[in-house]
Amino acid sequence: MQNKALILDFGSQYTQLIARRVRELNIYCEIHPYNKLPKQIESFDAVILSGSPFSVRSDDAPHPDLSKIKGKIPLLGVCYGAQYLAHFGGGEVAPSDTREYGRAKLMTIIHDPLFENISQGSQVWMSHSDTIKSLPNAGLCLASTDDVHFAAYHIDGETTYGIQFHPEVYHTTDGKQLLQNFLISIAGLTPNWTPSSFAEITIAALKEKIGDDHVVLGLSGGVDSTVAAILLHKSIGSQLHCIFVNNGLLRKNEFTDVLTQYEGLGLNVKGVDASDRFLSALAGVSEPEEKRKHIGKVFIDVFDDEATKLKNIAWLAQGTIYPDVIESVSVKGPSATIKSHHNVGGLPSYMKLKVVEPLRMLFKDEVRRVGRTLGLSAQLLGRHPFPGPGLAIRILGDITAEKVQMLQEVDAIFIDGLKQEGLYGKVWQAGAILLPVQSVGVMGDERTYEKCVALRAVESTDGMTADWVNLPYSFLQDVSNKIINRVKGINRVVYDISSKPPATIEWE
Repeated sequence: MQNKALILDFGSQYTQLIARRVRELNIYCEIHPYNKLPKQIESFDAVILSGSPFSVRSDDAPHPDLSKIKGKIPLLGVCYGAQYLAHFGGGEVAPSDTREYGRAKLMTIIHDPLFENISQGSQVWMSHSDTIKSLPNAGLCLASTDDVHFAAYHIDGETTYGIQFHPEVYHTTDGKQLLQNFLISIAGLTPNWTPSSFAEITIAALKEKIGDDHVVLGLSGGVDSTVAAILLHKSIGSQLHCIFVNNGLLRKNEFTDVLTQYEGLGLNVKGVDASDRFLSALAGVSEPEEKRKHIGKVFIDVFDDEATKLKNIAWLAQGTIYPDVIESVSVKGPSATIKSHHNVGGLPSYMKLKVVEPLRMLFKDEVRRVGRTLGLSAQLLGRHPFPGPGLAIRILGDITAEKVQMLQEVDAIFIDGLKQEGLYGKVWQAGAILLPVQSVGVMGDERTYEKCVALRAVESTDGMTADWVNLPYSFLQDVSNKIINRVKGINRVVYDISSKPPATIEWE
């Protein structure tokens, strides 16, 4: 039987890292906002309370009801979570006397299962302005640092623990060991969350859920939709109908290349070229969110036209993954929109289809591992993510067929160059951005006034954070020369060296 852990999110920037570390232990976990507790809370085998930018002493701080959790399910409070348990459990939380941010060492450790195989002097990461001055009722101090007396504690008679440091971050040397101690040794969870077990469980669940119904899936050629398609194909076979729509905003030759790629996978795929329809809808549109909305509307219209030609369709399958879900839910209500996601937001009522999302609880790297288990090629699984709106959000300003063709040529030179130089696999995502500026140049002793493109290449694990890739200067020089010499209308190439955060991976 599959165990599962619950992570209650109080708004910490590190919450998703907790989930990553738990999954690395081969334990399934889910993140839920503190104010949206799951109804079947007793179905979880352990609970972790995240950190938070709030102070527990603040009137507007998160104050959830933990009566169904504390003392009944193994519980670990991290930073704010530990302070919350202390503050509302008979202890005292007050502003810190000294700054408690950054690296610290556990100078005192009391023997307890939580600190098994963790030695004195182990480095931890602190990040808080409040501190626990006195422990909650029945609290026993387990660890201290030079500046934090109650760095960790245990509530006697319960499997309830609190730690004022962050075990999920890289700087806490034995953080993974501590989480393993809590989840496996103390809570008794079995580490049985593996790609093969996920595939096996998911295929069986899809077969039972869908029954004799038929499913339509919009393929993009990317990893997520492809792995979702293979899982469904193994579950329901010919009941799955795949549609690949060319929105006119794909990479150079991508429409035919992707259809060829799918031929060898045994999927029932229909290619639909709707380029003119999308480009017409985008004429004169410059604002990024408006572009997304227009593309989304046309895609649904085209998809609906094709879906209605099929019989007995009851389900729409999507390649939604966990970061899409997390970013669409906020601990303070609806999230501030950074950018809308094409897979999260519902369907128009007239489509009357139920939604099935086989990958909804997976991070990107987990999707790739599942795909490997299913036998997909390394070439397909190593494919870079590509935005749903395609080149529309890599052309800043209005969209024209001429600009799309220009950017396709630039993008092809860049991506082909990465592959030829053995750099493609070292990059998470790469592409080119056509800027809405023109610059002066000189070609053949003549003055030019042409467009500028920015190249972007980042490294990441799951796209939640990303850093720019330090590509060799010689490579960038060669790519720049090829672009300027081969793509008419371009006379300047720049390289984007910003990270996420504060920048996003895409420019729009």
